[in-house]
Amino acid sequence: MTTHLRPSPHRLRRVPAALLAVIIGAAALTACGDEDKAKGEDKAGSAGAAFPRTVTHAMGTTEIKKKPQRVVVLDTGELDDVTMLGITPVGAVSPHMKTEGGFPQYLAAKTKDTKDVGPMAEPNIERIISLKPDLILSSKVRHAKVYDRLKGIAPTVFTETTGAPWKENLKVHAKALGLEKEAETALGSYQKRAEALGEEIRKKNNGTMPTASVVRFVAGPTRLYQKASFSGIVLADTGLRRPASQDVDAAMTDVSPEQIDKADADLVFVTVADDPKKTQQGAVQDNPLWKGLGAVKNDKVFQVPDETWMSGIGIQAANHVLDDIAKAAGVDAPK
Repeated sequence: MTTHLRPSPHRLRRVPAALLAVIIGAAALTACGDEDKAKGEDKAGSAGAAFPRTVTHAMGTTEIKKKPQRVVVLDTGELDDVTMLGITPVGAVSPHMKTEGGFPQYLAAKTKDTKDVGPMAEPNIERIISLKPDLILSSKVRHAKVYDRLKGIAPTVFTETTGAPWKENLKVHAKALGLEKEAETALGSYQKRAEALGEEIRKKNNGTMPTASVVRFVAGPTRLYQKASFSGIVLADTGLRRPASQDVDAAMTDVSPEQIDKADADLVFVTVADDPKKTQQGAVQDNPLWKGLGAVKNDKVFQVPDETWMSGIGIQAANHVLDDIAKAAGVDAPK
């Protein structure tokens, strides 16, 4: 007869307790691991946290080891972008056609602590070094010749060019800064605002969009700005039509005073980039052809800031352009 040995009650109590301790410990470790993993995933997925990162740009690739805090920008589009994203650059250049000097007035409140490292054509390398930047932003078209010197100072990211690709450039700048979500949100809000403005203008004009012309007086021939320009993109975003001279996939065309009739449209926006005495503004506006324009006769010529319509090249400037368009079209600007 086999005798079955029964464990003592004391032993029965001890074994589950030991197992329970192991189970609790393992569960705690798993929970901590899951929590840390969740935090890591949230951190990596949140704006600005996923560093180090490698950014592909016009000059190749650049590794950015940590979230930039001291940014230098060498063009106005970059200045608009970084300040829109909540960053005060430690250094920047002023617009190359800004006759009174200094940074753009529409960004004055956001550049009080920014040092001028210009001129744009030849940035002051020593001054940039003294600012100890951890990121430099510019474009190949502006500063390809000094790229090697700049990247020796700090991680440097270049877009290909400026002007028409301003929305794509914003995405490159945002990636370098770790602020892609913020840029995407801001761009989406701008797009909705431009479309809403277009709808208001269309309603006011019984379903027909007016034509809009952009004239810029610079030292030398007068320029008409076409579709592949910053202002051209903003006008297109609203749905405004362009006169034949500007309904072209190019940035601009030069015209003489005798060709100024090409500027005629329902709305004519005029900017002055240089000292008016150095431009052909006087000769153009005294010309009978100018005085004969429908927009001139109908009091539909509007002088607007060059620093937003031409040099701004970013969402903040674009929103100012929308405000000007709304005023000219006689409608309220969407919020």
